[in-house]
Amino acid sequence: MPVAWISLTTDYGLSDGFVAACHGVIGRLAPAARVIDVTHLVPPADVRRGAAVLAQTVPYLPVGVHVAVVDPGVGTARRGIALATPGGLLVGPDNGLLLDAAEALGGVTAAVELTNPGWLAPEVSRTFHGRDVFAPVAARLALGAPLPDAGPAVDPADLVRLPEPVVRPEPDGFTAEVLTVDHFGNVQLAAPGDLLATLPARVWVAGRAAAHGRTFGDAPPGELVVHVDSAGLVAAAVNGGRAVDVLAVRPGDLVAVTAAT
Repeated sequence: MPVAWISLTTDYGLSDGFVAACHGVIGRLAPAARVIDVTHLVPPADVRRGAAVLAQTVPYLPVGVHVAVVDPGVGTARRGIALATPGGLLVGPDNGLLLDAAEALGGVTAAVELTNPGWLAPEVSRTFHGRDVFAPVAARLALGAPLPDAGPAVDPADLVRLPEPVVRPEPDGFTAEVLTVDHFGNVQLAAPGDLLATLPARVWVAGRAAAHGRTFGDAPPGELVVHVDSAGLVAAAVNGGRAVDVLAVRPGDLVAVTAAT
């Protein structure tokens, strides 16, 4: 069934023509499709950050085809895939980038490997599958072409998955992996928000005192606050500042959040 919308999430940046080339391919093949640029500023090759941004965004987008390209393995044996879900289609590399978004859209109901040469560019670059593989596939899917025509079926159980982030309950709180750091310097942890429910109004975050609040203004200016963010996850912020600088952490680090004594 045709859809009106295609979204793009990449690490291509904005200083080159990579994004425009993907737009151009889509525009030539599916000129009526409307394209939403989620972001093209995922840190280069940061698949986990791309996966988190995609998964936290797609539930709020129109039903459509969602293309994501954060692909350090481009040109290698890694597969290009397209996934069907109850909430839309996903297209990108089989490197774990798409699966959290697929779960957010209701789970994978079908998966294919992108091998049909008639769906791809006449010549496929070894280093630019966004333009030559994923954009033309997305355009054809948006036009209503059947997913099975893109290539052979893949068992969803065989898709590459990212390692589960660490979330570990502790007697006086929990320890969780830093999942992402956003543009404002807010530090998002992999912990679900309900882990904060039993903690008091003052806590320790990575050994630093913080308020346990609902929003940034629940801490005095310049001070830390830990709260449940818009994705339902635990996050640390600084009222008027950058928590990532105060905590000196980066994605993958472990952070303890404990009751202050």
